[in-house]
Amino acid sequence: MSPSAGGLVVFLLSVQVIQSQNGWRVNYQQTDVCTVKGSTVNIICDITYPPGIYYYDIKDRFWFTKEKDGEPVDLRTDSEYSGRVTDRCYSKTCYLIIRDVRESDSAEYKFTFMTNKPGEKYTGSPGVTLSVTDSGLQVQVRRSDSTWLELTCHSSCVLPDHPEYVWYKNEENIETGSSLLVSSGSTDRYSCYLIGSSGEDSPAVYGPQRPSVSVSPSAEMLEGDSVTLTCSADANPAASYTWYKEDGTSDPRLLSEEPQLVFSSIQSSDSGNYSCTAENQLGRKTSDFISIDVKSVGRTTRIIHITRWTLVSVMLILLLVFCLWTRKKKAVSSTTEPHESREAVEMDLHPEYEDLSDMAAQREDPEEQEDQV
Repeated sequence: MSPSAGGLVVFLLSVQVIQSQNGWRVNYQQTDVCTVKGSTVNIICDITYPPGIYYYDIKDRFWFTKEKDGEPVDLRTDSEYSGRVTDRCYSKTCYLIIRDVRESDSAEYKFTFMTNKPGEKYTGSPGVTLSVTDSGLQVQVRRSDSTWLELTCHSSCVLPDHPEYVWYKNEENIETGSSLLVSSGSTDRYSCYLIGSSGEDSPAVYGPQRPSVSVSPSAEMLEGDSVTLTCSADANPAASYTWYKEDGTSDPRLLSEEPQLVFSSIQSSDSGNYSCTAENQLGRKTSDFISIDVKSVGRTTRIIHITRWTLVSVMLILLLVFCLWTRKKKAVSSTTEPHESREAVEMDLHPEYEDLSDMAAQREDPEEQEDQV
């Protein structure tokens, strides 16, 4: 949704900060700069050198953020800034222009200059600290009157005196300007974008959607149970909540101003229709009524109710134990029966068992012979 507008240029116009020594001097117009990703930043300083030093005596002057072997590295030779940096000096005023700034450009920038004499140089330190961030935009909501709301776009960075913003309604470009008037109670979504940056749009602001209500536990409610009703609604800024109970009058009775309505020991008198309202600066929405029916139970009924559930739990445990025992018994049977069958087969086939049978028959023959005599 970012428009293809010209780059945002950040000029530094504030109280000068002077770094000087023995007539050498660097005047930074600002030592802390915050800008958004994709913008163009312009850093300015003025230099002064001692009497007897003239313009043509200055051998070189440039901006740097890094040093190599103790010597500053000209920013124009840094590959990370290739094609994005312009370093200009007019007489004793020098400019550093960085286009399409990136978050990696966050650093301390210093200016140094040197004469034709060996070792005669000066660096303004500390330098200018540049902080580059994403857009950091936020939409602030202020009530103008009973009918209208004023939306204002703000950045976490210090921007030019008259920054240009684009406003979106439901992700469609509607107009430009620093603020926007919208009707109270609107369900549309509004966001803003800083022209010239490559950062993100601001988070959208919108009134609450219709709230939803959840009940825990959702099963049958008995007197003495703990019950919680929760109200939730999508909204930005975050919504505040209010609970009501319908008492048969024209105006429901206000119960709570919390997201949850908690009954630590609900009673039959708590039965009825409940609703909640979600509200922020942009609007207000009320949920549908939810009906709560609490069963009235005496002490004896409650004991029976608890006993019934206890018996059901015990039966389930016994059934589980029986299933495990049956499974184990089947496993044991399956491992012993094949073994016994194999022994029986071996006895039938082994020749020694046949010899034993013949010997037994021979012992019986003499007795049978005696009987015959």
